[in-house]
Amino acid sequence: MDFLLQNADTIIWIAVAFGFLMAFGIGANDVANAMGTSVGAKALTLKQAIIVAAIFEFAGAYLAGGEVTKTIRKGMIDANYFTGQPELLVYGMMAALLAAGIWLLIASRLGWPVSTTHSIVGAIVGFAAVGVTTQAVNWGKVGSIVGSWIITPVLAGVIAFLIVLSVQKLILNASDPFEKAKRYVPFYMFLAGFVIALVTILKGLKHLFKDKSIELSLVEVYLIAAGVGLLIAVIGAIFISRIKVDKKENKEYQFASVEKVFAVLMIVTACGMAFAHGSNDVANAIGPLAAVVSVIQNSGEIGAKAAVDPRILLVGAIGIVIGLIVLGSRVMKTIGQKITHLTPSRGFAAELAAASTVIIASGAGLPISTTQTLVGAVLGVGMARGIAALNLGVVRNIFVSWVVTLPAGAILSIIFFYIFKAIFQ
Repeated sequence: MDFLLQNADTIIWIAVAFGFLMAFGIGANDVANAMGTSVGAKALTLKQAIIVAAIFEFAGAYLAGGEVTKTIRKGMIDANYFTGQPELLVYGMMAALLAAGIWLLIASRLGWPVSTTHSIVGAIVGFAAVGVTTQAVNWGKVGSIVGSWIITPVLAGVIAFLIVLSVQKLILNASDPFEKAKRYVPFYMFLAGFVIALVTILKGLKHLFKDKSIELSLVEVYLIAAGVGLLIAVIGAIFISRIKVDKKENKEYQFASVEKVFAVLMIVTACGMAFAHGSNDVANAIGPLAAVVSVIQNSGEIGAKAAVDPRILLVGAIGIVIGLIVLGSRVMKTIGQKITHLTPSRGFAAELAAASTVIIASGAGLPISTTQTLVGAVLGVGMARGIAALNLGVVRNIFVSWVVTLPAGAILSIIFFYIFKAIFQ
């Protein structure tokens, strides 16, 4: 530990670089969760999606990323095993950031939508189990993550499947689809506003509320979300009623008009998801970084939580945006275009299903990957048109990448852990 304290500034700057790399990887890979379907459905061009995502991801990460973050991400390891040797936690967290960051770059380059949370968790578990002791790892949590590979995509897929079928039955298959859209789309708008408000409050603004000592009961949260949903539904109903489509127009023209309405709706949904994602997943980069800074600045004392310097939060926010701009298009194309053909109504169904699954899983205390949730939702949308509508080769590659993510992060982390241990001791 003496070496680390004597070279504290250098070590912290190295850790900041690794944290930036991890944030870059989050931007390159995970931002597709919010914008991939919008691009695939042609509700937004790739350039527009990158601009919109950059704004909302940065706002979520910096404004609502939280002044306090758990230094041991997701409770995966027991800090007590590092009390007598805090330098091992510093080496391990640096190794985890570098390992997860590199894996995310590889996956993003190949267009694989993997879980950034699972990448950092695998990396942390790897160095703790091999470099310290297997008893330092909460294996029950690891098991629940593996279980989430099945539960959350299936849940999202079922919800998306049902939403697509309802849109087809109530609107698209009708003899006058636009008239039916006037009647039913406000209901979908209410659902979208309600769910996105819940995601934003519970996942996006929870850190900000805690910092401001604002306590909202669950009933109050649901009432606020219902109010937002109702407002969006009323505004939407007014705008739709002003759109004039001649009943004599052919059905294809009416379809196009209906899809335009869903296109606007899915952009709003995507913005909410981007804000919530930025505020939540920036912790995957700044959590381990905050742990390193905290241990060094407190002369080896390990705390369960650490105050996050706003400058560290800024590193995470900027890293996410740059990663999105440089490499984000590859994973966006995989989710939006390569799994199945998306229209605005199908893309909206996938986004709403993913957001709903995030709320359901969070309420039930289930571990969740937004990537796996959205991929499951897109698969559900495809299944509504029959299995032939899915690109099974792409689906297979995605599932393989999910399975590989935990061990890949772990192996790289173990290698880097021993390298740092050799260099710094």
